[in-house]
Amino acid sequence: ISLLYTIKFELRVMALRTQFQNSSDIGVFAKLTNSYCLVPVAECEAFYSVFEGELSDVVKVIHTTIGNCRIVGRLCVGNKNGLLLPNSTTDKELQHLRNSLPDSVKIARVEERLSALGNVIACNDYVALVHPDLDRETEEVLADTLKVEVFRQTLAGQVLVGSYCSITNQGGMVHPKTPIADQEELSSLLQIPLVAGTVNRGSGAVGAGMVVNDWIAFTGIDTTATELSLVENIFKLSDKGDRGTHNLNQMRSVLVESMMS
Repeated sequence: ISLLYTIKFELRVMALRTQFQNSSDIGVFAKLTNSYCLVPVAECEAFYSVFEGELSDVVKVIHTTIGNCRIVGRLCVGNKNGLLLPNSTTDKELQHLRNSLPDSVKIARVEERLSALGNVIACNDYVALVHPDLDRETEEVLADTLKVEVFRQTLAGQVLVGSYCSITNQGGMVHPKTPIADQEELSSLLQIPLVAGTVNRGSGAVGAGMVVNDWIAFTGIDTTATELSLVENIFKLSDKGDRGTHNLNQMRSVLVESMMS
């Protein structure tokens, strides 16, 4: 049984392209962690089937709304330890999530002026980058609920770190205009490799354009083969080792050249 599971798991280590209705902004509508996945309640079977087909044996896929909205990926932030929700979350939605999430996942609802939490916070299982103006109380609840160390940060002058950054425990992708020096400093701070890149054919909103955990990524349907390969490499979803590093450097050069032309 363990051999079969290992083979199945290895086959899942990849990045996949999909879309929600006519949108390639997968990260706007979904939230993926190492212990659960949230998707919106809507008539979009093709979207759900991609997630459930790849995740259902490993993590639970939960259909929900937040504040009666479908943009669940932008309204909440979470990791394997917890889920942070805005105050607009209804009592019914909160109870549904409590009933559906693993018992180990802590849930909190916060009163925060910057209520699109997914836009202003990016995190993995250990650290979180947040909007410089995030409320101090929200920061404390975030650190306690998700069990993360919190850093106030901007990316290429952008305060919406959740929209322009995506990080896992394996690696991270940041806005394409993030200076090399800033990337290196941030990489040292987070203790993961980082790369500046794009998804969805040149979009710098990498957090809004994809969802990723430690073994799989889902990007928008418009994502090019070069962008997809960069995602697979930086998040260690494909081949590891020197060849992977060499490919990463090659693809980074291709993306930079295409942006400059």
